[in-house]
Amino acid sequence: MEQGYAVFLLLGVVLVLIDGQLIYRSGKGYMSRAYGDPEAARSMTRLATVLFHLVVLGLLAIVSIISVDTGDPVKDIVVKLGVMLLVLALVHAVTMMVLGRIRDRQLQQQLADEMTEEHRQYEQQRSVPPQTRVEPVQGAPAPRVGVGERAEDKIDPTQVKTTR
Repeated sequence: MEQGYAVFLLLGVVLVLIDGQLIYRSGKGYMSRAYGDPEAARSMTRLATVLFHLVVLGLLAIVSIISVDTGDPVKDIVVKLGVMLLVLALVHAVTMMVLGRIRDRQLQQQLADEMTEEHRQYEQQRSVPPQTRVEPVQGAPAPRVGVGERAEDKIDPTQVKTTR
């Protein structure tokens, strides 16, 4: 039975490491589009992969102590590996969903930042056109200015000529 336990742990660890590398390598490319910076994408993918390894290795340890008695030691290992593969698939799917959500949030943030910048530029262009000059119309009466008032506040817009 001790030999079966060791074989199960060895196969389980190898499967976890292989799947973790698949997640890391494919996740790095998947995240690089969202982050733009390859180092940030690599860092986020590495964090998710480490979390994946910790969770699955912990579950492997738990599954390894569950006793299965089919009457044949080889069948016992196969049953445990089957359970472990199902757990591995579930955690793999959850990890991919987490990476997808991180990527979607990053893309939404980039889109919001771009829209904010475009809106700011639009507002700047709209508020003061760069080549517009305002001149008073010849013969228009001068605005009456009281104490504490400015002449600019009293200009009648119908009496202003705009040139470009």
